[in-house]
Amino acid sequence: MSNDLSFNLVTDPWIKVLKKDYTESEVSLNELFSNSEDYLQLAGDMKSQDLAILRLLLAILLSVYTRFDADDTPYSWMDLDDKWRVTRTDNDGFNSQKLKLENTWRSLYDQKAFSKKLFDYLNLYQTKFDLFGEDPFYQVNRQVYDQNVPENKKVAKGAGTVSVKQINRLISESNNSPALFSPKSGIEKDSVNNAELVRWLITYQNFTGVTDKTKVKSKDKFSVSPGWLYSINPVYIKGKTLFDTLMLNLSLVTNDSADGTNWLNSQRPVWEYDDINDYLQQRLNGVYPDNLSELYTVWSRMIHIDWQNGQPVIFSAGLPKLDSEKQFLEPMTTWRKNKDGVVYPAAKNKNNINVAMWRNFGQYIRTKEDNNNEKKDKNNHRIPGVIGWIQELKMHNQISKHTNINIVTVAMISDGNATSQSPYAEITDNMQAKAGILFDDEPMFENRWQDKIEEEVLLAQKVVAYFYWFAKDISNIQTHSEKKKGNDDWASRKVAQLYDELNQPFYTWLSGLDINQDRNVKIKEWRETLNRLVATQAKNIFINATADEIIGGKEDNIFTIYNKLRRNVYVCLGLK
Repeated sequence: MSNDLSFNLVTDPWIKVLKKDYTESEVSLNELFSNSEDYLQLAGDMKSQDLAILRLLLAILLSVYTRFDADDTPYSWMDLDDKWRVTRTDNDGFNSQKLKLENTWRSLYDQKAFSKKLFDYLNLYQTKFDLFGEDPFYQVNRQVYDQNVPENKKVAKGAGTVSVKQINRLISESNNSPALFSPKSGIEKDSVNNAELVRWLITYQNFTGVTDKTKVKSKDKFSVSPGWLYSINPVYIKGKTLFDTLMLNLSLVTNDSADGTNWLNSQRPVWEYDDINDYLQQRLNGVYPDNLSELYTVWSRMIHIDWQNGQPVIFSAGLPKLDSEKQFLEPMTTWRKNKDGVVYPAAKNKNNINVAMWRNFGQYIRTKEDNNNEKKDKNNHRIPGVIGWIQELKMHNQISKHTNINIVTVAMISDGNATSQSPYAEITDNMQAKAGILFDDEPMFENRWQDKIEEEVLLAQKVVAYFYWFAKDISNIQTHSEKKKGNDDWASRKVAQLYDELNQPFYTWLSGLDINQDRNVKIKEWRETLNRLVATQAKNIFINATADEIIGGKEDNIFTIYNKLRRNVYVCLGLK
């Protein structure tokens, strides 16, 4: 195709947004940043796509506002080159630097608008945001691609391609495995306009899988990246408007860098590399990003798009997988420890696909146990960095204790097959509460709301365990055996149904809490709700009792089993 072609993300519409009148529109980067207060949210083809684009937008904001304040003045502790990249930093006086960054955040938040420097930055790097050209967006040109793949994988050979229907995560279809339930059919699956292609290109770099077989040339063997967001349990804060969402996730002061010590590393998104070969070499060397802009724009694939008859032919070569061990720079994830005590992002999988956020409340919000252990081992239990950032803003009165904090998780679950890791399901969930509830600073830890909530979550789990044994005992009577695996499966299904009934009532209770309410009254209110819902689920089993269940076994029948459950729940919840 002609080199004169252009589709520029800065000026051409490609981002889907939902406006305040609940109509959708496609906007450019310039339009989005100019009018973000007028949009409710991103409204892409799927929530995982919105998350990937959100991180791109944050990378742009970080690249500007860690270098310039809200008045567009460069910070005094750094020198910048003609492309506004940091050439020198003075790491002395950290507290004053941190304060100035927080003041920048507050000024932007109060203005409800971004400054002129942001648009100047986009103009400065505009050629790097074009889908076409010598430095195409999120791609490499043909010369760079051919330099970095084996001889038999060069563009002229026509090997190593992925189809549009493969990068479209609503389809995710390879040529060998047709998607049976697809929003497009036949040749339409490979039909795409420029705006769609850009959105799916960004999504694919974050949620990739490993079905493609071409790798970037390397002296050492490596495992191909499935996409960084596949490796974590993504979490972000959703605001009332898109501007709020951007600001609430804009961590200008990073709580942890890759080595856990340097808080003010210079930002370097992928488009700021003069020579993309330098970026590729860093990935091949296993260098983990030490700044958020680079992490938010990290590639899983070296991609080249060859245009034939107006349609894209996508060449893709795998880059090494990022090591996720102790990579605490990532702020948008929960964390877990493996059996050896090593901390990793707590990625979701097919086995825990239905576990709602509230059931892991302590993974998201710092509780008294975390505070007690922090001096001993900061890594004993970590919360997501974006939530730590919100807690910091609340602590310094940058946001009110009455501000509603809406914590959202969006996860694309892979099929669990190590040779494909294709998308299996997309999971979304959210829980919201006021900042004063989630980050209560009551002097007595045991009286803090976040600790009370965690206690109620653990108590609910104990109650559900009683319900499991109730269901298991019923199943044992049904099958006249205590050893059949089907008994466990039946009881587990009943537990899953109970949790489904608990999810919305708990979220409603949580979102209705206020810092001035009587804590004991509100806790009793939830426990009564929990008791009622457990009783209802048990009665649904009870009223459909068979003759065998009524007669029972040697010691128990459905009446004695039901009464035991009710007694255990009453005692556990302290109800009178």
